[in-house]
Amino acid sequence: MAETLSTFTLKAADKAPDFVLPDPSGTKHSLQDLTGSNGTLIVFVCNHCPFVVMLAEELGRFAKRCKEAGIEVVAISSNDIEKYPQDGPEKMAEFAAKSGWDFPYLFDETQEVAKAYGAACTPDFFLFGADRGLFYAGQFDDARPKNGVTPNGADLQLAIDEMLAGEAAPSRQLPSSGCNIKWIEGNEPPYFG
Repeated sequence: MAETLSTFTLKAADKAPDFVLPDPSGTKHSLQDLTGSNGTLIVFVCNHCPFVVMLAEELGRFAKRCKEAGIEVVAISSNDIEKYPQDGPEKMAEFAAKSGWDFPYLFDETQEVAKAYGAACTPDFFLFGADRGLFYAGQFDDARPKNGVTPNGADLQLAIDEMLAGEAAPSRQLPSSGCNIKWIEGNEPPYFG
């Protein structure tokens, strides 16, 4: 039986669900096009969540190190933009530029991709190996707004190091912590609530 990680849908080694999503300019990107030679990190985020805002710049720096290691990074926003217009595509482009993100930031308007991954909060991190099998689903690090810890991605970096070394998935996979994804009314997944 596959080990359950801190995701409500995927199990260890499950393949990353495929998607085709637009960036803020409307250009569509597929998971296949965004898969790195050594893996892919998919992060569910939004613009207004204080947990995301707190680590946004560090995530930009972290993503550069990932790219050097052959791991592509993709951010996805799945929030209801009717109720949270600050999370819409136009604001996404501004947020990414301000945060120093040079990786795709995609919009999941139907929220189906978030459901397929079992994403629950922003930020929510999913690390897949070169074979697109889930290796890690959990927190970036112990930093939280106002707890005095500077974001550094320690937990995620440990998982990446172990994955690249061919080791087993880390036994310590603490769930991501953040704001709930803002589901469109009536579109909430079974694991929400």
